[in-house]
Amino acid sequence: MSHQLAIDGGTPVRTAPFPAWSVWGERESQLLAATLDTGDWEELSGRTVQEFEDQFAAFHDARFALAAPNGTQALKVALQALGVRAGVEVVTTAWTFIDTISAIFAVGAKPVFVDIDPATNLIDSARIEAAITPHTKVIVPVHIGGQPCDLDGALDVARKHGLPVLEDAAQAIGAEWKGAKVGAIGDLGTFSFQESKNLSGGEGGAIVTNREDLHALCWSLHNTGRGFTSGTFDFERIGGNYRMTELTAALLLGQMEWLADQMATRDRNADTLTAGLTEIPGLEPTTVDARVSRHAWRLYQIRYDAGKFGGSDREAFIAALRAEGIPAGAGYVPLTQIGAVRNELRERFGPSSVREITAVPNADAAGPVVVMPYDGPRQQTTSPGSELSR
Repeated sequence: MSHQLAIDGGTPVRTAPFPAWSVWGERESQLLAATLDTGDWEELSGRTVQEFEDQFAAFHDARFALAAPNGTQALKVALQALGVRAGVEVVTTAWTFIDTISAIFAVGAKPVFVDIDPATNLIDSARIEAAITPHTKVIVPVHIGGQPCDLDGALDVARKHGLPVLEDAAQAIGAEWKGAKVGAIGDLGTFSFQESKNLSGGEGGAIVTNREDLHALCWSLHNTGRGFTSGTFDFERIGGNYRMTELTAALLLGQMEWLADQMATRDRNADTLTAGLTEIPGLEPTTVDARVSRHAWRLYQIRYDAGKFGGSDREAFIAALRAEGIPAGAGYVPLTQIGAVRNELRERFGPSSVREITAVPNADAAGPVVVMPYDGPRQQTTSPGSELSR
């Protein structure tokens, strides 16, 4: 029996809205009210940020966690702690959200782009070494969509050249590589708690590490350059104010209580979707590396083959999905194709810096990717009864 597509006037396959994100309940309200009533709303006068840092470090099997206002500033502080500054280069993936390199530009460094593995859409560790020069200071692999990238390969190259590894784990809260939580596998790791992330504080970020020296340096940089025992006007270095508020930490503490159950739901949903897609030619989920012991499923990525759908392009396919009540969106644009990135390189490092960009054919070919969930307009949804809260 044929079915007329909703985009052509047919009945949508789903009319009930999917559970919206963010998800919250009475616990978050209680924690926020209790923190509000203390009158101590900043990190330096309260205890809630410290409590969240302790819980998040334990969750990610790290010795230390440091809260920040957002993931981009967490990444900026981590880069500074590793000595990244003007005149050095940072090797990273060509296929990620722009904030990865916004932080690199913010500290004056030059991003050097590495192509992706076409099966996973993650940085191809076999191509990292070719990107290293005498100016390379740090390698920044990115766990796109919640899947850990090949950390074995990245760490092998880093050790060979005496370079630190900074994991951009903004989308990979709870993800694991070979049984180890991401973030503290490298020298430093950064996370985001922006509203769409699996652990949502509206905004927020964190830096994790197992190295006490790097934690102390990050703490100083995020607290205007003070040391742990410094007085108000005693500064050890030039830093900035990258402190999380107590109110954000209170919200995140409440969200932590849902996280394990929500991750289990994401696992089940991803398994169901993967099994169903095997029956549809032209829709191929990105490959999950066998060494990934836990995928965070921040995004579910699907390669779309227009040839299997009568030549309809990706945008038409996404529009048809949305008409059927299925939230979906487009994948990333390679950073090397973004005009703002090319302009920034040209203005900071001269016209040759654009001409010297290494070809990234796999990232360029990732254009047909479709992602779920799509971060569209949010409806108000509280945690009781939500599918994602179970």
